[in-house]
Formats: sequence, C-alpha cells, structure tokens
Amino acid sequence: MQLGTADQAARLIGDGDTVLITGSGSGMAVPEALLAAIERRFKEEGAPRKITAIHPVGLGNRGDELGASHFAHEGLLKRVVCGTIVDAPPIAKLAMANRIEAYTLPQGVLSQLIREIAGGRPGLTTHVGLNTFVDPRHQGGKQSSIATEDLVELVERDGREWLFYKSFRPDVALLRGTTADEDGNISHEHEAIFGEMLSMAQAVRRCGGVVIVQVKRLAKRGMLPAKSVKIPGNLVDFVVVEPNQMQTYQTFYDPSFAGELKTPLTTFPDLPLDERGVIARRAALELRRGAVCNIGSGVCTGIGLVAAREDVLDLVTLTNEQGLTGGAPANGLDAGAARNYAAIVDQPYQFDFYDGGGIDIAFLSCVEIDHTGNVNITRFADRLVGVGGFINISQNAKKMVFGGSFTAGGLKVAVENGELRIVAEGRHSKFVESLAQISFSSKNAREGGQTVLYVTERAVFSLSSDGLTLMEIAPGIDLQKDVLDRIPFEIDVSPDLKTMPAEVFSDRSLGLHARLQNEPLPMHPKVKALLNH
Repeated sequence: MQLGTADQAARLIGDGDTVLITGSGSGMAVPEALLAAIERRFKEEGAPRKITAIHPVGLGNRGDELGASHFAHEGLLKRVVCGTIVDAPPIAKLAMANRIEAYTLPQGVLSQLIREIAGGRPGLTTHVGLNTFVDPRHQGGKQSSIATEDLVELVERDGREWLFYKSFRPDVALLRGTTADEDGNISHEHEAIFGEMLSMAQAVRRCGGVVIVQVKRLAKRGMLPAKSVKIPGNLVDFVVVEPNQMQTYQTFYDPSFAGELKTPLTTFPDLPLDERGVIARRAALELRRGAVCNIGSGVCTGIGLVAAREDVLDLVTLTNEQGLTGGAPANGLDAGAARNYAAIVDQPYQFDFYDGGGIDIAFLSCVEIDHTGNVNITRFADRLVGVGGFINISQNAKKMVFGGSFTAGGLKVAVENGELRIVAEGRHSKFVESLAQISFSSKNAREGGQTVLYVTERAVFSLSSDGLTLMEIAPGIDLQKDVLDRIPFEIDVSPDLKTMPAEVFSDRSLGLHARLQNEPLPMHPKVKALLNH
C-alpha cells in the first residue's frame, strides 16, 4: 500500500479508463476528495479524458459542485452507468443534451454485477427489469441517443424470460473508509453504509486495475481489530487521508448513523402535517406486525419518522437497499442512512434478499401513473432521474405501496379540523395517459399476484385486473371535482368507497402501537407446529 495525496491519486486514472465509484446519494461513503482531485487535474491538464464512470447509486447533493458533478466537463466523461443520476444535475444535463453516453440500470443489478465481475463471471442473469424501460425490448436502460451499445440482453432459459446484464472490465476503484492501517487494511467504523466496496476492490484487482481508498485517519500496523477490517490490505494500492471527511454531505458525524449508539425516539425529527406528512401517515397504516419492509427515498422516508413516533420500530423491520436492517431509515438529504438499526450488510447481499422475495411490504415514491397502473419515476418532462433500487424492490415485494402527491407543480394543501383542503392545485396531474418510461410494470404485478396500493394526500387507489380502483377519499375532498375530473382516463370507484381514517389528518397518534401489538406475530409453520406440539 502506498500513501499519497488526492492529487497524486488522480494521476493514476488514464484516458479511457472505466472507474468504479462507491457511495450513496448525499455523501455517504462518497470519496469526495478523490472526485474533486480528478476534476482539478482535468481543468489544469485536460486529463484524464473519455472515462467511463460506474456507480450503483446516485452521487451528489442535487447541486452542481459535489459527487458525480465533478465529472460534468466536456471531454472528461464519455459514459456514465449508474442507478440514479438526479443527484448530479450537471451530469443529467449532459445526458439530456446527448453529450455523453448515459445508462441508468437497477441499483441492485449493478451492485450484484460488480460481484459477478469479481468472480470472473460473464455477467448477471436475473428477472429484475423485465417489462420495464431496462428491458431491451423497450429502451434497454439507455438515457441518451448516443448510448448505442446494448448492455442488456433478453435470454430464455427453461421456457422463462430473463435479462442478462453483461460484465465489463474496470480499471480503477475509488473507495472510502474510516481508518487505514500501515498495511492498507480498511475499516468503516464511522461510515453510514458499506455499499459494495469489497466487491469493487475484488473486481478491480481481478482485472489488474488500481484500488484507491480515501480515509479519515491512519492507524499503526496491527491496531485494527481483524473483524473490523472491511477491505483487506492485499486489495488496496493507494490510500489518501482526508481528516475533514464528512459522514454525509450535511452531517459531519451522527453516531446513530454509524451504529455506535441508539438515540431516543424523542430526538427524531418531527414530520410536518402537509401533503407529504399526510401521505406518510396514511401509508404507515399498512404496516403489519413482524413485516419486513423497505422504505424508499422521497416522500416515503417519512414513514420511518411515523413509525418512530408511534413507537413501533420494534414491532416491524424497516430496511433500506443500502444494506441497513431495523431502526428507522433516515429522511431528507440523509436518505440512505438509518438510525437505531439492528444490522448492516453489504449492498449486494441486501439485494439478494430483496430479489428473492424477502420484502413483505415496500413503500416507494411514484411520479406518474398510467391507466393500467404502470409507474414512472425515471424520466419525465425535462427531468432525468434514474431508477435506483426501485425496480429490484417494486418487482419483488409481496405488497407494494406507492406514495405521491395527486398533482405536482405548486400544490398546496391545508389540514383543518380533521379535513383536507386544497389551497392551490398543482399544475400537473400525476395520472397520465402514457408514460415516457415504465419503471414499474403492472403486467408483472398482476401475473405475480402482487398487492398494489397508490396512496396520495386525497385518495387511495388499488391495482385491479382492469386498471385502478378508487378505494378511499380524504375527508373534505370533493370526489368529482378534486379527484375524478383530474384523472384523464376512466377509473373504477369501489362500491365500498371509504373515507380515509380521520387520525391521518391530525397530530394525534395513529394508534399503530396498540394495533400492531395485538396482531399475531408471524411464525414459520414448522416453528409454530413445534411450539403447539
């Protein structure tokens, strides 16, 4: 292992290299100092040129200056392959302007594919992505017209369709840890996630590339407990120390994000009773005792705060795709981290669990919904977002709960006396005749017998055999004017149309703790039979 500066590390990247980058969203495990150094070198020397950047999760603070945005220069970046692109708006602009080759593939697929590369395998065969925009019969994950190479193939095995994601050859890994010892062993005691750092290091090492790790501090040889080492020193070539390394872009260090301690539930942020709060509160009513749940980004991150306030974090298991199990996934710019979690695993293993049907209930945001119940979150109007773990999660959960405001673009609501009032209607309906891209396939859901709900601040819909069925309406909302007239297609209205529970529209408790505590605890049939014997 060689110790050096970030500017020296930037010189280890050559023209045309394929670079794996760890991290998630707003700074979690992102090697920010290394990315900034690469940008500095390019501005000063015009090198490296035409690199391919691959990162399973979005990188950036949704501004112009951090994360993958460092690569948004003509000539520096040839291609980006990532799960989410919205975190780096300048990269999204280059893709929309057709100045770079851009692909967005499922986060779990990229995470698992890197592990396949580490093992010398030709690619990843999976059902994830079938009948969505990732399917080569649709866009194949391509987000710019100059992206012409097919990274995904449709294959058939034993009479069943699968998608085959091709392996690639990485040249450099840019990773992050907390501590490096003199032998290059890397620990992650202050990190909020593990990601797929070990797989990235192994994949690059197998391909003869260079592994660079940014850390906060150095330790003497032999001082790191062996079980704390996440990346063995034999996989590390170059280490850069950045003492001011932040845990996320907005949090220097939160011990609960690191799993160092658990914080009292009273310290969790409050959730405002606006449209986002109403959606999160109504969606949280779908929680069941013992259910393993995924809490996605966006409006659904509020469900973790609701669960904390209702004191049910010990009665359900909330997870996120970054590898955290238990506790409450964080919200806002810290989404991807979690507080008071019980366990943390590498991201590829979390997606193995997800893809295998391990999620009982998933809560994800939605942007557009068509007449069949398909959902789009990836590309709409003039925005390129990407898909993150959305497809892995939504395609495999036993029950899917989508959350999103009924309209967008200026929507303002007020909760008064237990009723919802529309103060200003949004300019754009979330319900549309057709989608630019399919992120969630209602065809897959129907064929798999999946239960699907769509929760908005004013109405709740279910997926039926023919499309959408209106199941609930908020108190104070006019069915015709505020709901049916704002949907550009016919929907069924349940003959048993209900009013959304009144407690959703107040600061009072939802009564979740009492209800879940009285529900039977799920138990494996063999265990149940044993105990009843």
